[in-house]
Amino acid sequence: MADDDFSSMLGDDVVPAKIEKRQTLSKNKGGDVSKAARRQAAADHPEEQEDPLAEPTELVDPLAVLSFQRPGVQHGVFKNLRLGKYSLDARLDLHKLNVEQARKQLFQFIIDCQENDVRAALITHGKGEGRETPAKLKSCVAHWLPELPQVLAFHTAKKQHGGYGATYVLLKKSDKQKEETREKFSTKRPR
Repeated sequence: MADDDFSSMLGDDVVPAKIEKRQTLSKNKGGDVSKAARRQAAADHPEEQEDPLAEPTELVDPLAVLSFQRPGVQHGVFKNLRLGKYSLDARLDLHKLNVEQARKQLFQFIIDCQENDVRAALITHGKGEGRETPAKLKSCVAHWLPELPQVLAFHTAKKQHGGYGATYVLLKKSDKQKEETREKFSTKRPR
């Protein structure tokens, strides 16, 4: 089909689109802090993790099952966590701590686990039965864990690990673990 035939099929009211010249963006070279100054500031102030944890407003029942799974966590992975099939590489006991102490301990524990390539951990918080405020720490743990981006999932532990008074926690892989997994499952074949 020739160009003239195509133009005649469109009619007289169709006109070619205007093509605007592209704009080039220039980087703002004035007013910004230099890269060297930013690097120096970063070196002077090592990255500090800000503790986002606040005290919960609602309490859970002492015998409630805690369960949380972020979108994207495979059902089989979560099922294995629920059934206590993962090796528990770290444990934190919050018994006899007040809420503020428990908050600080839990936050630092999760950071330490991430830095030390821990994937599955156990947090023992107790049920608080017979106390004036039952399940206070359990409620705090249930509220705090979803707020931490390192936590992929958690579930109430099996009886042999503390039952209703303990929680399994599944953490994100560290960058080192991700790289090891990539290497392990790479599809490179020797030639």
